[in-house]
Amino acid sequence: MTSTHTGGARHPLLVLGIGNILLSDDGIGVRVVQALDGATGLPPETEVVDGGTQGLELLPLVATARALVIVDAVDVGAPPGSLHTYADDLLRATTGTHVTVHQVGLADMIGAARLTGVLPAHAVLIGIQVATTSLGLTLSPSVARTVPAAMAAVQAWCTDFHHKSLVNRHS
Repeated sequence: MTSTHTGGARHPLLVLGIGNILLSDDGIGVRVVQALDGATGLPPETEVVDGGTQGLELLPLVATARALVIVDAVDVGAPPGSLHTYADDLLRATTGTHVTVHQVGLADMIGAARLTGVLPAHAVLIGIQVATTSLGLTLSPSVARTVPAAMAAVQAWCTDFHHKSLVNRHS
């Protein structure tokens, strides 16, 4: 799934959902972007993408973004369904640690983007604490209840990035 909310700009706000929908809560990033696809409340030029488990294959897409919001499952020992945000420098600092459930692919993609100079200056990971990553097509109840809050967090970050972009264009 790739959808662009008005525009088709060369440097969109990119919302990237990461995860494996076959492993219960690991698919939360994908489920959030699926819920956002076609939703109102995202600024113009916002591109919503189901990144699945593509990892480094997402690098060309990230290279075109002026701001990046990643939604992914995390395992930081917190209560299931809790939201955890890693923005800009904090996101860059966590890429060598095991924050997301499938850290290797995401860490490789962020690291490669940083090394090649294409990681947007404004980037955020919105992580949702998993309850389970066992085989299953549905989210656990505690994680499923978090989808609306995760959607609201994505919309807030995108709106903030959009406003910063407008201010920078007019300064």
